Amino acid sequence: MPFRPRVVHVGKYYRPVWGGIENHCYHLCSRLRHHVDLTVLVSHTGVRAVTEVIDGVQVVRVPRYAEIASTPISPGLLRHLRRARADIFHVHLPNPMAEVCYLLGRPRGKLVVAYHSDIIRQKRLFRAYRGVNETFLSRADAIIATAPQNVEHSPVLRRFKDRTTVIPLGVEPDDFRMTPERRRRVEELRERFGRRVVFFVGRHTYYKGIDVLIRAMQDVDAHLVIGSDGPLTPELERLAQALHLTSRVTFVGRIADQNLPCHYLASDVFCLPSVARSEAFGIVQLEAMACGVPVVSTRLTTGVVYVNQDGVTGLTVPPGDPTALAGALNRLFEDDALRKRLGQQGRDRVRREFTHDINARRTLQLYAQVLAR
Repeated sequence: MPFRPRVVHVGKYYRPVWGGIENHCYHLCSRLRHHVDLTVLVSHTGVRAVTEVIDGVQVVRVPRYAEIASTPISPGLLRHLRRARADIFHVHLPNPMAEVCYLLGRPRGKLVVAYHSDIIRQKRLFRAYRGVNETFLSRADAIIATAPQNVEHSPVLRRFKDRTTVIPLGVEPDDFRMTPERRRRVEELRERFGRRVVFFVGRHTYYKGIDVLIRAMQDVDAHLVIGSDGPLTPELERLAQALHLTSRVTFVGRIADQNLPCHYLASDVFCLPSVARSEAFGIVQLEAMACGVPVVSTRLTTGVVYVNQDGVTGLTVPPGDPTALAGALNRLFEDDALRKRLGQQGRDRVRREFTHDINARRTLQLYAQVLAR
């Protein structure tokens, strides 16, 4: 780009609040700041708007007065959007509040929309704001989807295919490499869990299909390690007890960022057994692949199958089928050569297609195209 465009990213939250979109936005903005004049506009729980700089990125936080259906209610966004002077507004969805404020504020500048996922479970919310969402997307100069499947199978995005570009999410591969310090921790985990380990990490919620994975473990001679927590944790723990699997299913709770690579590296297979389209991408698959660990995931009509390619980086099975899931896990445990080959191909695929640097470079290319129109 011949000049440094002014870009405003609009999201729900930003560091230190942590989540999938927040993580992506942080890594993207940390790279974009070297090429554009960047501001991030988000919500926070404070009573006043505050401006701070985080790792070189200017972050403006406006008060959140409530949160409804995972949406921060921050009317102050409207005032900031009206006052903003930007060449590009890059808005991360789903975020109904940001859409309403943008439409009311009508800021000047190009509009780029990062469409991370459909609203699946809050159907009443979606029906209530469908008109707002369609109007907002119709104003977009460009829409970013994270995978081709998320365009083809989204009832919303398929109507805007002509302005949608696929830019996959990424990870930093070097963050997941084996180091001498990690090797010691990996050996400790191996000693604790044994030599045949299935690993899962993710929020314990309905669409993750963790119950299906626990049921599948009845027919798999291995140890299942379940990371993180969520509203379904007590129910899942009771299921493992009812199936007499407590000696082979371990809930380790939330895992610190610095320890997460060790858990991947100490596992033989990573499993993402999601059962609903709420799992739009499954970035944990990339983290496992970056560690050279093959993935078993489900054939959802989302980016999950774009990331983990059946027979290339892992295996895929129908969602909600514990028998098929057990079969795929057993196949990898019984074939060391296949498991190692898929793991290596996964690592190669991450470095080739799914890094933060690649994501940022493709985003900058899209900005240039939008500004040239």
